[in-house]
Amino acid sequence: MKLEKQAIFNALKTISVPGEGEDMVTSGAVTNVMTFGDEVIVDITIKNPSLQAKKKAEVEIMKAIHAEVHMKAQVKVNVRVDAPEKAPKNEIKGKPIPGIQNIIAVASGKGGVGKSTITANLAVSLQKMGFKVGILDADIYGPSIPIMFDVQDEKPLSVKVDGKQKMKPVESYGVKILSIGFFTKPDQAVVWRGPMASKALNQMIFDAAWGELDFLLVDLPPGTGDIHLSIVQAMPLTGAVVVSTPQNVALADAKKGVAMFQQDSINVPVLGIVENMAWFTPEELPENKYYIFGKEGASNLAADLDVRLLAQIPLVQSIREGGDVGHPAALQKDTILAEAFETMTRNSVEELVKRNDSLPPTEAVKITTMAGCAAVKK
Repeated sequence: MKLEKQAIFNALKTISVPGEGEDMVTSGAVTNVMTFGDEVIVDITIKNPSLQAKKKAEVEIMKAIHAEVHMKAQVKVNVRVDAPEKAPKNEIKGKPIPGIQNIIAVASGKGGVGKSTITANLAVSLQKMGFKVGILDADIYGPSIPIMFDVQDEKPLSVKVDGKQKMKPVESYGVKILSIGFFTKPDQAVVWRGPMASKALNQMIFDAAWGELDFLLVDLPPGTGDIHLSIVQAMPLTGAVVVSTPQNVALADAKKGVAMFQQDSINVPVLGIVENMAWFTPEELPENKYYIFGKEGASNLAADLDVRLLAQIPLVQSIREGGDVGHPAALQKDTILAEAFETMTRNSVEELVKRNDSLPPTEAVKITTMAGCAAVKK
């Protein structure tokens, strides 16, 4: 038995590619047909990458040839997928929050790595450079920004903006601040489920008179949970800065933090990683470095993930002291610490400029199903 190639083409004209209107031959989906006695090989290209579409195309071709040509023909189908290119990552358009030019999330997978310290000193450094800066303390369960700016006893005032009552952020060192810590007692634990915490955050975002800001820094809690999803759903993040120590257990969580922002359903550009507590330098021996938490861990992680190492911040006693008394270390003049925080800030701004030059504005993430909350695989 010899199969005729034309008969095969005629049979394939009776079926169409799954999800497309024209028959397989007219649409150009069939790229080649070869016959060898009772054997036939059909090469086909489809646009739908799903396994179901590929299987359906294969079955339809076999059925058509068996029905129209010969029921005992030995059919082999080679399916190639030529799916349209996806839009480049982060190329999503949306309207920014009025008056706020850039929203930067400061995150860490693990607690205790100094994320709030980095946020406070990044804010102060930006303000020293002449930028208008605000901080949203989104660490609902452990707000520490008010202490670090010596405003823990302050309360936001109510002001009228365009006929509506808004919260006026507390200001310290030229930085505008809102935190759940302003609305709770110092010894009061915040025992809230996710929806209540998210509602409080939305109020601090949208019911606040932030005014004109070049940067709004969002100090996120550790981990990758409800608060993080609420933030990316509520506001268009321009980018994220991830903080880690060089320690392996911190690096493992920092990697998850980076992966969270990079997963397809969130897709926020990661500006870089800050290695905090990179080494210990005692005040009396300023040239000495003791790698208490390991050496170059976050630097290696940044290289592995192809993101920038924004800075290595040493473990120096005055950083802790400055945070405890509400006087961020970046306010120091002509010190190693001031220089380290200035380097971190300049590198962050540089990465932000690159991001804004190469990508359109981002928009708030729209997560409507549990698919957006799936485990991150990177």
